[in-house]
Amino acid sequence: MSKLSVNKVVLAYSGGLDTSVILKWLRDEYDCEVVTFTADIGQGEEVEPARAKATSMGVREIYIDDLTEEFVSDFVYPMFRANTIYEGEYLLGTSIARPLIAKRLVEIARETGADAISHGATGKGNDQVRFELGAYALEPGIKVIAPWREWDLNSREKLLAYAERNDIPIEYKSTTGSPYSMDANLLHISYEGGILEDPWATAEDTMWRWSVSPEQAPDQPTIIELEYERGDIVAIDGTRLSPAAVLARLNTVGGANGIGRLDIVENRYVGMKSRGCYETPGGTIMLRAHRAIESLTLDREVAHLKDELMPRYASLIYNGYWWSPERELLQRMIDDSQAHVNGSVRLRLYKGNVTVEGRKSTSDSLFSATLATFEDDAGAYNQADAEGFIKLNALRLRVGAQRRS
Repeated sequence: MSKLSVNKVVLAYSGGLDTSVILKWLRDEYDCEVVTFTADIGQGEEVEPARAKATSMGVREIYIDDLTEEFVSDFVYPMFRANTIYEGEYLLGTSIARPLIAKRLVEIARETGADAISHGATGKGNDQVRFELGAYALEPGIKVIAPWREWDLNSREKLLAYAERNDIPIEYKSTTGSPYSMDANLLHISYEGGILEDPWATAEDTMWRWSVSPEQAPDQPTIIELEYERGDIVAIDGTRLSPAAVLARLNTVGGANGIGRLDIVENRYVGMKSRGCYETPGGTIMLRAHRAIESLTLDREVAHLKDELMPRYASLIYNGYWWSPERELLQRMIDDSQAHVNGSVRLRLYKGNVTVEGRKSTSDSLFSATLATFEDDAGAYNQADAEGFIKLNALRLRVGAQRRS
C-alpha cells in the first residue's frame, strides 16, 4: 500500500514509550508536523507531564483536555440508560471512551488544519477499529496513520532500542511496576497480558488497583441512596452531584466494599478471543440500581423491548459504532423511555455484593399495592377474569395437542 501524503497529523499522545516513539516515527516516515492530544478522562494519572515531554520533543501545538464531565454525561450515562452489558458481563469501560477520543481528534484536526490523525492502538485489538470508525463517521475525508500496522517495532525491546537511538526521553519503570497492559478512565481500569494470557491462571490479588478483595472488605455493610431523574443519577444520599462526581463517589465506595472485579474471556471484533480483567465498581452499582428504578417505573413491554435490543446496542459500542445512525436511532428510543424513570433506590454494599433494599418513585411508579396485595384488594382486581385470560392464551396449545393426538 502506498504511503499517505500528510502535512500535519494529530496524535493521540500519552507521553509513554509507545506514543513517544510514534511521535518521532511520524516525523521521520511522513516528514510532517505533529500535534499532540492528551485526554484526561479520569484515568487517575497526571496528564500534565505529557506537555513537558511533547515540548522537549519540539512539538509546537499541544492539546491537553479535561474531558471527564463530557465523558460521563454524554457517553457513560447514555450507555447505562440502556443497561448495557457485553456478552453478559463486560460493562464496556474501554469501549465507551474511544468515541470521545476520536471526536476530539477530529475536532483538533479541524482547529489546526491537520489532514490526518494517528493513534497507538495495535493491529490485533479493537481500539484501532473504534478510533477509526469514529473518525471516518465524523470526518469522512480524514487520513489515518496506524503505526502498529506499518512498522516492524513489534516488541518493547525494539521500541526501547529505537528510543535510545533517537534520544527519545523515556521514564523507565522500576521492576516493581505492573507487568500488565492497563487502560483506565473514570468508568474502569482494565488489565491484559502477563500471566493473564493463560486463561487458566489466577489473577494475582496484587494486580487490582481500585478495589479490595471481597474477603478483605469491611464486615459492616454500607447503605447508600441514589436519586434518579430521567434515568440518570443526580444525587447520592441527598447530595446533588455532577455526573463525573457521581461516578467518582461510586467508584470509591464500591471499591472499598470489594465491588466490581471481573475476569472474562471476550470475543474481540477482529476475530480472536481475549482474556481480560476489569474493575468497574461504580458501573456495577449503577447497573444494579438503574434496573431497580426501571422495575418500578417502566412499562412491562417497554422494559422487555429494551432488554431485547440491549445486546445489539452493546455490540455497536464494543465494535466501534457509537457514531453510527443505528446506534443514534436506538439511543433516541432509549432516552425517550427514560422520561418517567424518576425516583430513588436504596442499596446495600457488602463484600462484593450490591443488593437492592428499596426503591420508590413519588409520581412515576407503576406499582400498585392494591393490585398486587395478597390481602383483600377491595374489588380492584377480579380474580375470576383470569380464567378467560388463561383459556385464550392456551387456545393454540390445546389445538396443537389435539393435532398430535
